[in-house]
Amino acid sequence: MVLFNHATREMTAKIVYYGPGLCGKTTNLIVIFDKLDPKQKGKMLSLATKTDRTLFFDLLPVDIGKVGAFNLKIQLYTVPGQVFYNETRKLVLKGADAVVFVADSQPSMIDSTRESFDNLMENLEQNNIDPNDTPIIVQFNKRDLPGVLSVEELQEALGLEGYPYTEASAIKGEGVMETFHLVSKITAKHLYARLQGKPVPVEKVKPAAKADVKPEPEPEPEQPSFNPFADSIPFAESPMDSS
Repeated sequence: MVLFNHATREMTAKIVYYGPGLCGKTTNLIVIFDKLDPKQKGKMLSLATKTDRTLFFDLLPVDIGKVGAFNLKIQLYTVPGQVFYNETRKLVLKGADAVVFVADSQPSMIDSTRESFDNLMENLEQNNIDPNDTPIIVQFNKRDLPGVLSVEELQEALGLEGYPYTEASAIKGEGVMETFHLVSKITAKHLYARLQGKPVPVEKVKPAAKADVKPEPEPEPEQPSFNPFADSIPFAESPMDSS
């Protein structure tokens, strides 16, 4: 649940990267950390096993701009993918304002990925988080590998039709910032609606409307900083949508 500090006019939102083991969750955060301007990020904390799998969580506080009169800070977390760390996953997921579900595009990972998504739904319920009122963005990762399934095949096999999505190769740094941009934008608009006292249920997009779920590539900024909320986007006047 988003935290408000009225004294400093700040709000802090929590976004959790969820998915099966070795799907690329930690890699996403590493890429984001590397690409953000130093002024926009805090210290990254990583607790991992000797096999480089996330044991507890990665925490990356990111200052990304304003929502209404509040400065918005986002904390990015990942959860361990292994089944036997479920209690830890549940703990990290507690209070999440949005979720990025990282799906492994390899055919051999279909069962594990489906199991992980089902586990996400169960743990949201256990934490009293309504998935119909919580932004969930899907990242189809490892698109660079040979023999991966198409997005349409993955959506059908995993039951992920209609969720906003991006395609990525996190290990190459491709699609990572687009995913972060999309989840930040949707989360900010969702929180802005709540600030106005108008909670808006998260609606799935139509599967055919790909233009609505995949963000358009943006020109490279002149400065090496990343801010998904440019001054030209007045939230008070922008329509609430999930694009």
